[in-house]
Amino acid sequence: MLYTFPDYYKEFHCTADQCEDTCCAGWQIVIDPGAQKYYRGMLRENRRRRKEKRITPDFAGRLKKGIDWKNGIFCQNEEKRCAFLNDRNLCDLYTNLGEKSLCRTCRRYPRHVEEFENVREVTLSVSCPEVAALLMNRQTPVTFFSVERDGEEEFDDFDPFLYSLLEDGREVLYEILQDRSRPVDVRISRALNLAKELQRCVDEDALFSGQEVLAAYRTAQETAPLRHLKSPFDFSRKMTGLAYRLERLRDDWENFLRESMYLLYGKGETQYRRSRTEFIRWMEEYRPDYEICREQLLVYFISAYFCGAVYDGRIVKKVRMAVASVFLLQEFWMACWLKNGKNLNIQDMTEIVYRYSRELEHSDENLEQMERML
Repeated sequence: MLYTFPDYYKEFHCTADQCEDTCCAGWQIVIDPGAQKYYRGMLRENRRRRKEKRITPDFAGRLKKGIDWKNGIFCQNEEKRCAFLNDRNLCDLYTNLGEKSLCRTCRRYPRHVEEFENVREVTLSVSCPEVAALLMNRQTPVTFFSVERDGEEEFDDFDPFLYSLLEDGREVLYEILQDRSRPVDVRISRALNLAKELQRCVDEDALFSGQEVLAAYRTAQETAPLRHLKSPFDFSRKMTGLAYRLERLRDDWENFLRESMYLLYGKGETQYRRSRTEFIRWMEEYRPDYEICREQLLVYFISAYFCGAVYDGRIVKKVRMAVASVFLLQEFWMACWLKNGKNLNIQDMTEIVYRYSRELEHSDENLEQMERML
């Protein structure tokens, strides 16, 4: 079994109680069947023992009441904090029962695994503030490494030839998006052109022609005219509206969207164009790493989702979702810049990244809807 990881994977360390926005609050945490079985067994064993209890009676009662056994989730208080998250932002399950007691969700997060035949691709989700900060403060292009581990797994109806084309296509997308000799908007245009050509090859059942397309892009032969992405008022407002149509996972996201849309579009098209021109100039002067941040996020979304097209064939939509996400983040950064009196720091940018990711990436429904809308 081949496992792949981003090169900053080992740099991540959970900050636990020091986290600025704990992952143990704000959303429902699903408990896998194995963890549920473990918790039930722990309670049964504790009832049978007369003297030496595995856990105290008080914690046993809390364990029983802190789980919604019917729906397989941890209960939450009125502030949507997990029933086992204490006042110091530490997990009482971990404290009382050890690391092995954690459910799969808590044990893995922020690791995200995409599964393919004999391949596991592991990414670190930018919904985690620490991961978002790692990526947003990184200057060098991201690379990926692989390790072999025991085990094999075959998937039904898995197309290895399509997966091979997607793997190769993703490598070329990385090369395009990390080509810092070109402006990011030009790289985005080229990536979209490549996705469209690969989509055509797949739709026409001509996978081998896809390799010819990739070869042309590797040798810098343009197969479609490059163009800078434009963002007129109506287009920008429509794109930001996409985020508004998604399911809300956190209550404060609604207010954030409303405020952002008012700051961006509330004074009409002329003011929006002026603000955007000034914002881009300000970012170029005071945040020279702005283009690098956009690049890192584009590569992140492509790495996490592009090869998933082996299951649904939606190559163009995977790339469009990456582009749309970075476009939306850019708009939200501009709204924050306006709110802050035309000032923006990397901490503000990072917070917007992980808040957006939590709304999009932690809902299969939102991911599906975002692709459909694009």
